[in-house]
Amino acid sequence: MENLRKDIQSGLDVVIPPFVRDWLAAPKHHVIDGKFVASATSFETIYPGDGSVLATVSRGGKEEIDAAVAAAKQSFERGDWRCRSLDERCTALERLGALILEHLPVLALLESLDTGKPLRESFEGDIPRVARNFKFFAEFARQEGSACYPQGNTLHYSQREPLGVVALVTPWNLPLYLESWKLAPALAMGNSIVLKPSEWTPLTAAYFAEFLLPKVGIPSGVVNVVHGFGDGEAGEFLVSHPHVSAISFTGETQTGRAIMRSAAVGPTRLSFELGGKGASVVFADADLDKAAEVCTRAAFRNQGQICLASPRVFVEATCFEAFTEKLAARARNIKLGNPLNYQTEMGPLIGSTHFEKVKSYLSLLKAPARVWAGGETRSPGFYVEPTVVSGLPLDHAISCEEIFGPVVSVYPFKTENEVIEAVNATPYGLSASVWTRNGDRAHRVSNALRCGLVWVNAWFLRDLRVPFGGQKRSGLGREGGAFSLDFYSEWKSVSIQFSGEEAK
Repeated sequence: MENLRKDIQSGLDVVIPPFVRDWLAAPKHHVIDGKFVASATSFETIYPGDGSVLATVSRGGKEEIDAAVAAAKQSFERGDWRCRSLDERCTALERLGALILEHLPVLALLESLDTGKPLRESFEGDIPRVARNFKFFAEFARQEGSACYPQGNTLHYSQREPLGVVALVTPWNLPLYLESWKLAPALAMGNSIVLKPSEWTPLTAAYFAEFLLPKVGIPSGVVNVVHGFGDGEAGEFLVSHPHVSAISFTGETQTGRAIMRSAAVGPTRLSFELGGKGASVVFADADLDKAAEVCTRAAFRNQGQICLASPRVFVEATCFEAFTEKLAARARNIKLGNPLNYQTEMGPLIGSTHFEKVKSYLSLLKAPARVWAGGETRSPGFYVEPTVVSGLPLDHAISCEEIFGPVVSVYPFKTENEVIEAVNATPYGLSASVWTRNGDRAHRVSNALRCGLVWVNAWFLRDLRVPFGGQKRSGLGREGGAFSLDFYSEWKSVSIQFSGEEAK
């Protein structure tokens, strides 16, 4: 493990070590009731850098989902996990956080192999955040109190109780990161879980279930992992299962709608973090160099495959040309290449299907569009150059639709009201950034934007206690801190009346 850590940080192309190659060569199966379970059929997960096969993974369906939900339900009813004290559950989460840091090099390598994201992002960002998620919810859940109201001879108090079987359906862009964001509070509250990772990125979930979960004392059946696809397969059977009490889903809006229809028969508790079409608003009085630097990161981090990305940049007309050139110059200098090199700043897109989708948007870059940077693809692999474009109308497909790739469009504006209207003219409402030195303006514009998160002179800042989620078609409900604990638990109120007799 330490040798791999040194290899990653060397700045040279990382060669996959033998123990990782051996693990990848073995078929990846579901983990149901603590056992490895194979399916009759399988699928392959590929390396986006060149399209080669990384591993073969069991393809789950109704049979596997039924077995996983049954195992979770039985474990829950036995009280294997929910009847443990909150402190004991949180101690297990802390151990998971520590184990993740011990396994950081291999987890980061697997994440970059599966997603194509630069190894530096996985090693310095995503996997340490996974550890932080488990540690944060362990600490936060311990500190959460409950209401207690003495009233004469009566005592009224409240307590949290787990829901039962929780379904977690997670995306491919930040695989283990977003799995941990759901697993940690769900486990802290005492639930049993069925996790379905994205079929495009199953590796870190498989490694986590095989090597980390068994070491922290979480009983078998509490966390079950079923690999597979969505429509008509594992995902659909999971979200429509009658014994699932809650569904937490992060992914695209269309899939969220389908899940909502399936869950309506329950009715099942839902938490959705869906699509986005974020915006950065740059006023002429902003620190333009800092704004250009951060807007570049907001547009192109993880190849633009982040729901919180800002693919729309609105710039005050008096500084439009100067700012756009700063943005484009930074885009042109991004090191696009092998994700397994620590110096790489941007890797390939997730796979061929998504690559073709993003290419279809690039084909629309015709007059009056002006391409300031990028606009081309590279092969082998699924590489798209970081692209900066202006001159597009606000109703253009690139302006309106979620591309989820490294394509940013820039628009001039003259007034606050004009830019507020333009930013809000989208069915999405997840995030935005406002760049200005004027505190009054920052406050006015932030309040006027219809989205769940607004950053001022920053991007991607997070305090894990505050609510995270979107407005309009960008989501349903909130995650983070007490909002996550509320979703994964039920409140029970207890009232006790004492006799009131004096002691004898």
